[in-house]
Amino acid sequence: MTEEETIIQGYRHFFGDGNIGLARLPQSGSDRKYFRITSPEGTMIGAWNPVKEENDAFTGFTRHFLSKGFNVPEIYGYLPSDNIYFLRDLGDMSLYKWLNTNNKEAVFNDQAKELYRKSLEHLAGFQSEGIKGLDIELCYPHRSFDRQSMMWDMNYFKYMFLKLLAVSFNEARLEKDFNSLADFLLEAGQDFFLYRDFQSANIMIMEGEPWFIDYQGGRKGAPQYDAASLLYDAKCRIDDQSREELLDYYVNLFSSKTGLGEKIITGHFSGFAMIRLMQALGAFGFRGLYEKKPTFTESIVPGVKLLLDVASGAESIVNLPELYKVIRAVKHSPLYHHLSAG
Repeated sequence: MTEEETIIQGYRHFFGDGNIGLARLPQSGSDRKYFRITSPEGTMIGAWNPVKEENDAFTGFTRHFLSKGFNVPEIYGYLPSDNIYFLRDLGDMSLYKWLNTNNKEAVFNDQAKELYRKSLEHLAGFQSEGIKGLDIELCYPHRSFDRQSMMWDMNYFKYMFLKLLAVSFNEARLEKDFNSLADFLLEAGQDFFLYRDFQSANIMIMEGEPWFIDYQGGRKGAPQYDAASLLYDAKCRIDDQSREELLDYYVNLFSSKTGLGEKIITGHFSGFAMIRLMQALGAFGFRGLYEKKPTFTESIVPGVKLLLDVASGAESIVNLPELYKVIRAVKHSPLYHHLSAG
């Protein structure tokens, strides 16, 4: 049975045999497949995902977040044995698409800043309130952003980005720096909900308000990672001044909400921005250079520029000599030059 047939059969199980239309939505970087279902009553989304643990996490987290009044889509039905669930249709306007439609100029405009401020306000809620009463057993593949999770991300960067760009490095020294960076990041604690992929494509805009999807990878962790995910999103053009203003806004907001000192938040921020960008570049390398998907390849050059900026600021905070050397070497890669020229 195809995914489409499974979705239709599941729909009939929950909602009857009415006449429906089915349109597959564009697939992004995961194996999940989404379909818009149209009926006389309106539309909804049918999701198929072969990873049951992710489905359990998404549906379980959603019910928890809905109980707290968060802007997440209602779950209409879930069939674990068929790997499908049905949820509210939040439309097609992601924050990423909104920026490319309404913010074509180089300047990050006031409307964009307002949407980012609203998104950061919601983020602080997810992180500080969303963790309360959350079933941690649902978290997959790890219950927290622990050392192993960090090493997975850094090795993803090494094998799916550095090696694909033929950037040379000293294996032993780089491994030592990966462990040093993990040590530094773990100092920040694991006390909040970490959304894990809090970026513009996972924020939907409806009637001027942000709504949130794709948090099935959520777990316990530090708040800095998610803020860095949004503010250092290589797909979005944010000028440095706006990024600093938004970071200050978030730090003040989160500090006042939780009592966590502002210096504690900012002290580890550059490290979390680094590992987030390394993870993203690993994904861009795998999806773009290996799987040949151009939308991911296009993000490599802006992603590298952001990582160079972040690494430059981090050098005075955490000692990672081989990693900094490798990051600077990326811009000398012939393949990177080719991508820059394109």
